[in-house]
Amino acid sequence: MSKSANKSKRKINKKFIIILFAVVILGGGFGLYKYIRSLSHEVTDDAQIESNISPVIPKVSGYIKKIYVQDNQTVKKGDTLLVIDNSDYKIKVEEAEASLLAAKGQLKVADAGILTSNTNIVTSQAGANTALASVSTAEANIEAAKVQVWRTQNDYERYAALYKNQSITKQQYEQALAAKETAEKQLKILEEQKNVAEKQAAQVAQQVNSTRTQTKVSESQKDVANANMQQAQAALDNARLNLSYTVITAAENGKVSKIDLQAGQLVQAGQALFSLIPENNTWIVANFKETQMEDIRPGQKVEIDVDAFSHHKFEGKIESISPATGAKFALLPPDNASGNFVKTVQRIPVKITFSNTDDKLMKLLRPGMNVEVDVHLKEFLK
Repeated sequence: MSKSANKSKRKINKKFIIILFAVVILGGGFGLYKYIRSLSHEVTDDAQIESNISPVIPKVSGYIKKIYVQDNQTVKKGDTLLVIDNSDYKIKVEEAEASLLAAKGQLKVADAGILTSNTNIVTSQAGANTALASVSTAEANIEAAKVQVWRTQNDYERYAALYKNQSITKQQYEQALAAKETAEKQLKILEEQKNVAEKQAAQVAQQVNSTRTQTKVSESQKDVANANMQQAQAALDNARLNLSYTVITAAENGKVSKIDLQAGQLVQAGQALFSLIPENNTWIVANFKETQMEDIRPGQKVEIDVDAFSHHKFEGKIESISPATGAKFALLPPDNASGNFVKTVQRIPVKITFSNTDDKLMKLLRPGMNVEVDVHLKEFLK
């Protein structure tokens, strides 16, 4: 081998050694940097942006009259999204109003019946008082008549004895006899009047009791009428509420999803029509391996890289940690009691909220976007 060939080989060997040495130094430095960084950071790319997704659900059934929104349109709270034909619900409101008027009429009739019964009670009670007064007067008159009979009886007996002795005239005797008979007849008349007064008092008392019974019946009718009125009022309120449900409005600010509806389409109560995604209400769910969870705690600072905005950094913090692994919330969670156990590293969902909510790019974030999160451990654990 010539000297020139040996020199060329030595030069190549030197270049290779220098390149190899540089690669080893750079690789070692990068590895050392990654190792040191891993002591104070936990990183995962198994993370997505999440948000509340509110389904728009009608509370009543009917045919769609008009749709006021389009796909992906921004809406404000209270904006009308769509209207259901309300013809049937207006009729139900009118029927409920008529039923309420009828119930109020029944209540007025019951009140009038109670008023009439009370008036009759007052009148009957006055008649009863008068009848009782007549009975009392008749009893007093009877007592006076009995005294008169006793006196005329004594006079008659005395005059009869004198008439036998011819000490008085026949005229005086006849006057005494007439006075006695008159007093006895007057007593009978007064006793008959008392009987009549007692019968009248009994009849009036019976009438008072009957009127009071009628009053109780009227009061019961009023209770029934009042219950019917409350029931009719409740039916009217329900009909008006259902009528208001025919106008479907946005529950909060946000954007609507794809509107797969047409005017004239029949929708059912409880049917999900489309979705409303609230604005400025996003967070991140990052699924860390269980081997990464040793030092992760709520409150730690998080650096967020969104795949859609690779040159922009978002800031956040750990809000909470799931009480169980993601697999436990699956539709068919794993059951290791079957005998075929294969150990698999589990993932723990961690909720991360954004700190810089005033960032202009926050409005461009969408649920489902992939992100990479970097949790700063040491800053929290110091």
